[in-house]
Amino acid sequence: MKEMMIGLCSALSVIVWGQKNPSKPSNLTPYSYQTFNCDNKGYFDANKYEKEEIDGVNKLLYKYNGVHFDTNPIFKLSSLEEVRKNKEAHLEDLERQYQEKKEELYSLKVINLPIWNRLYENAIQTFENEYQLNKEEILAFSDPSSLKNSKFYDTCKEPIDAISSPDREKMFAAWKAYTELKSKNNMDPKGVMARFDIKMNDPQKEDYALIDLIGLSFHNCANSSFRQKREDEGAVYKDFDKLFTKLKKNCDEL
Repeated sequence: MKEMMIGLCSALSVIVWGQKNPSKPSNLTPYSYQTFNCDNKGYFDANKYEKEEIDGVNKLLYKYNGVHFDTNPIFKLSSLEEVRKNKEAHLEDLERQYQEKKEELYSLKVINLPIWNRLYENAIQTFENEYQLNKEEILAFSDPSSLKNSKFYDTCKEPIDAISSPDREKMFAAWKAYTELKSKNNMDPKGVMARFDIKMNDPQKEDYALIDLIGLSFHNCANSSFRQKREDEGAVYKDFDKLFTKLKKNCDEL
């Protein structure tokens, strides 16, 4: 009987202890966000994440996963002349954008998990490299030799050597080789080469060459060197969606 009473008391103690330490209930908090063509509404567990962390990941995915700076591409002689004439103004505008965007990007708070920490690190690296590339291009259009000191020299040695070389014939040869390569992926390769021939016989052929070699050949080479290549880019967006329960999507028809 005594043993039975001791067992009963022990069982009651366990029950009381369990009542004093209940499992923490989920604290579902509503959250709305826009994706590329959908309005999304769901709930996240505020016991696991802070809204500021959710906001940070949201911005990494949908605001900082692309081109960061508003710059004008150089495709025409008039645009080339303008950027040379107003080089300092273009550099100042780029610096202004850089400081404004950097302040927000570097102050983001994200969910402290490997997948989101890596995404954050990649976003910062891409941002810094894009800024440097834009700066180098603005300078190079006025002084092609400045690319000898490019951050991307090791990766893009061939186009940089052609652009910065004092031997203009070397630059023209590289320009022709680049155009021939580009024409092979065009529906009208003969037309591409015919337009090249017209530019090659123009008194301003050196400027035409710089437009293509800096704005296309060098730019594409450098740009591709720091853009993050995800094995399955869609997986990151799906992982973000998984943070929410009762998620509803209202999507526009494409």
